[in-house]
Amino acid sequence: MSADAVVVGSGPNGLVAAVTLASAGRKVLLLEAAAEFGGALRSAELTLPGRVHDMGATVMAMALASPATRGLALDGVEFAHPPVVAAHPLDDGPAVLVHRDAGRTAEGLGRDAGVWRAVVGAAERAGFPLVDLLLKPLGPWELRPAAFAAAARFGVAAALPATTLARRAFRTRRGRALLAGMAAHSMLDLRAPLTAGYGLTLAVLAHLVGWPLVAGGSQRLADALVARLRELGGEAVAGHRVRGLRELDAPTVVLDVPPREFAALADQPGRHGELPRRYRERLLRFRHGPGVFKVDWALDGPVPWRDPGVAGAGTVHLGGTLEEIALSEAETAAGRHSPRPYVLLVQPYAADPGGRGGHTLWAYCHVPNGSRADLTGAIEAQIERYAPGFRDRVLARHVMGPAALEAANPNLAGGDIGGGLASLGQFLRRPVWSPAPWRTPLPGVFLCSASTPPGPGVHGMGGWQAARLALKG
Repeated sequence: MSADAVVVGSGPNGLVAAVTLASAGRKVLLLEAAAEFGGALRSAELTLPGRVHDMGATVMAMALASPATRGLALDGVEFAHPPVVAAHPLDDGPAVLVHRDAGRTAEGLGRDAGVWRAVVGAAERAGFPLVDLLLKPLGPWELRPAAFAAAARFGVAAALPATTLARRAFRTRRGRALLAGMAAHSMLDLRAPLTAGYGLTLAVLAHLVGWPLVAGGSQRLADALVARLRELGGEAVAGHRVRGLRELDAPTVVLDVPPREFAALADQPGRHGELPRRYRERLLRFRHGPGVFKVDWALDGPVPWRDPGVAGAGTVHLGGTLEEIALSEAETAAGRHSPRPYVLLVQPYAADPGGRGGHTLWAYCHVPNGSRADLTGAIEAQIERYAPGFRDRVLARHVMGPAALEAANPNLAGGDIGGGLASLGQFLRRPVWSPAPWRTPLPGVFLCSASTPPGPGVHGMGGWQAARLALKG
């Protein structure tokens, strides 16, 4: 195929870039090094035959909220919502449950109900215009004064460290723990700026669109996007590793790769020229965040949670109080392994009963980037803490540490599933400071991975922004 545009990498951003370009009439060639398309949207039988596990992303709140993918009808893709969005078990009382309805969630927070309604509920009522601003931090924006006003109010709280907001705004252990569990998705020390914002954004999405799964596995979303590309006349080739830019003769090249891989591809320049030295140095200075240690299980039945309310939750945050979660994340940020790590757990059967071939479960904890430690025992101990007898339900397990994750998907450098450290500095400089960081100094070459704004998540915004710039020329 003689292509007008070549997209390298078929993660969510690469797929959205390819479909966006093809929808505009460009002849698109999508190249993927792995044997299957999808990047973080891949599913496989990791434990027992017939048991479908998501190798990367499972929870798809961003896919429903993003302006790049919102309302995109794809054949074979059904989003399944669990009865409870998320749960946060505690040692000294019932679990905190997050429901689609903000008011119902607030009712479970006792004295902190008003805070939840005022901060999270108000942002949820601002709706998609606010979400669009959060996912397009550098524009382009439609002039909506109400949305900007809502964003300004939201930003006052969002800019704070999660520990600061939790202690200033929330009065109960339940409210503080809930915010900590949300904020810890950032993979940052919770004393760092912006960590409150990461947690609040996820909470807003829980009420606005929910935290659904793709029925049958995340791979179905990737496969449907590839099918849409082909319907539009594009070509998709898996098992083809690009070694250098000189292999790509198309006038437009979009790269769904991390900064260091872009620099390596540019070592073999082609028609697009050579990278300027200073830009290359900035790419190589880009910092990756902590990694994750992930375990998948095949179970003979549901997890035996002490609090039965947790059974209906698609996502479960394990780690106890604000203080305990903050300590765990601080240890990881300092390059150490926490003996009682914060654990993010997903039970797909709550939303998709029977769709995975049986009761499958996965969980991960945060570890220093590139860690070689085995955290299986620590993760299972945290589950047993709130679900005594869990290990008796395990039929098989599959473990992936940082090295295995990076081998499966090179974008996960050192096990970093976020595409780079999500600190304040790299929030503004991702991977370099620019009003259009998706455009590189090479004419016709664009970067769209999670190492570009707005960062990680199945939202496709990096791909959408890169494609938009490419179409402008």
